[in-house]
Amino acid sequence: MDPFVVLVLSLSCLLLLSLWRQSSVRGKLPPGPTPLPVIGNFLQIDVKDISQSLTNFSKVYGPVFTLYLGRQPTVVLHGYEAVKEALIDHGEEFAGRGSFPMAEKINKGLGIIFSNGSRWKEIRRFSLMTLRNLGMGKRTIEDRVQEEAQCLVEELRKTNGNCAPCNVICSIIFQNRFDYKDQDFLTFMEKVNENVRILSSPWLQVCNNFPSLIDYCPGSHHKITKNVDYIKRYLVEKIKEHQESLNVENPRDFIDYYLIKQKQANNNQQSEFTLEHLTTIVNDLFGAGTETTSTTLRYALLLLLKHPHVTAKVQEEIERVVGRHRSPCMQDRSHMPYTDAMIHEVQRFIDLIPTNLPHAVTCDTKFRNYLIPKGTTVITSLSSVLHDSKEFPNPEVFDPGHFLDKNGNFKKSDYFMPFSAGKRICAGEGLARMELFLFLTTILQNFKLKSLVHPKDIDTTPVANGFASLPPPYQLCFIPV
Repeated sequence: MDPFVVLVLSLSCLLLLSLWRQSSVRGKLPPGPTPLPVIGNFLQIDVKDISQSLTNFSKVYGPVFTLYLGRQPTVVLHGYEAVKEALIDHGEEFAGRGSFPMAEKINKGLGIIFSNGSRWKEIRRFSLMTLRNLGMGKRTIEDRVQEEAQCLVEELRKTNGNCAPCNVICSIIFQNRFDYKDQDFLTFMEKVNENVRILSSPWLQVCNNFPSLIDYCPGSHHKITKNVDYIKRYLVEKIKEHQESLNVENPRDFIDYYLIKQKQANNNQQSEFTLEHLTTIVNDLFGAGTETTSTTLRYALLLLLKHPHVTAKVQEEIERVVGRHRSPCMQDRSHMPYTDAMIHEVQRFIDLIPTNLPHAVTCDTKFRNYLIPKGTTVITSLSSVLHDSKEFPNPEVFDPGHFLDKNGNFKKSDYFMPFSAGKRICAGEGLARMELFLFLTTILQNFKLKSLVHPKDIDTTPVANGFASLPPPYQLCFIPV
């Protein structure tokens, strides 16, 4: 038989097999657009605005639907009711970490963010306990954040300081903070920041849907690998310093607690507490605990420039409640409803992680009369929750009134999910909330914000919103008051 004919027949059989497998699985999954062989529904998705693409699909297929991102089915949950039902009401079943090929290549299933099963549970439990031992949610952490806020203010008087959130994490992990001009520290931070920018680019959305591109195609994704290698070498040196000076009776920081735990688990061949795992965990803590908060702070200042009437109300409240002669503290927040509402509205409006990190079902799961097979990736659209027009009238408008009642008191909302929800909710939520409040109030206590352009000409549209929504670059003058 002619080799060409054999090739055609073989390809035809593979396509038919692919179509048959997809149709047999699709019969049990939620409805969705018909996928093409190999590429699935990828051509129907705008990689520059995935969140809007999901909204468009939901108008046709409802709040629970299936997309094929490449050859694998992905269940999408759109809207508060579906997201809440999965992540909170069925939290255990939806507690898996879904497919994220670029992260899997880097982390190899280690760390807090991208691990699964018993490994994830053990490491998350240890990390939360250790962070609490180090003062998370207590006055000791608040003191560190207040101290860093004052350092940030002093730096802003001279230049543009944006390392404050990282220094708070540094104080927890390394015990000490770094000078804002420390070149090693600045390089380290730039590597972390650059990785988030690349992960949010359209090209990375393509790579994550077609993982073979990661190994065989040139592109910015290779820069992520190089940056992670640099970050891990930096962390290995810090760990070595800790090993040499470790006092098991007096742990100083997260690394010390981990090394003590590792010594205790030495006889356990199955122990998760390896040095490779430590570098990945610390890398996770920096990625989740610094870039996310600093991006939110940058976006907050941009929105305050755009809306000077909001800034004026916040500064009036700071003047009335805190004054000029002491630092803001967390006790002030309950007396500052407008400021609290402004910070919540910043997080709602910017929609930092639009499609959340991917989840996966941990077992065959019946959900709204559909059967989702174990291991299926699940995307939960946080955008659809944070921008719900029934809960937040005119959701595309920045308005602190979304979190105020008719008497001007702060109003909580179950729809406020910037940190996700359920079993995989951000472990550092409490610290992030504290940092945002203390950093912003301390800045606004000490400075007036001045834009170099008219507020109406300020563009707040994100420059990237794949993995994260990143603010456009802008110039800002801090005028001491």
